[in-house]
Amino acid sequence: MKLSESVKSISYLKANAADLINNINKNQKTFVITQNGEAKVVVQDIKLYEKTQDTLSMLKLLAMTNEENPNAKGIKETFSDLRKELNQK
Repeated sequence: MKLSESVKSISYLKANAADLINNINKNQKTFVITQNGEAKVVVQDIKLYEKTQDTLSMLKLLAMTNEENPNAKGIKETFSDLRKELNQK
């Protein structure tokens, strides 16, 4: 994603909200919305947002595992254990 292609002003958002949302959903894009020339918010496709949140959760779990036990299992074993736990629920 090129940041220069995904920056829009708040006035652009107001005038083109439906088209911008369609573009975001169709292409799973993220846009930075500016106000008075400063970046203020990010508008993102919900599926992409959920995927990002899932990724962050998994990274947090890995970080916690490594912090709690420096001799912890490797990444493959950790994910394998997590999958087994999730499948049992």
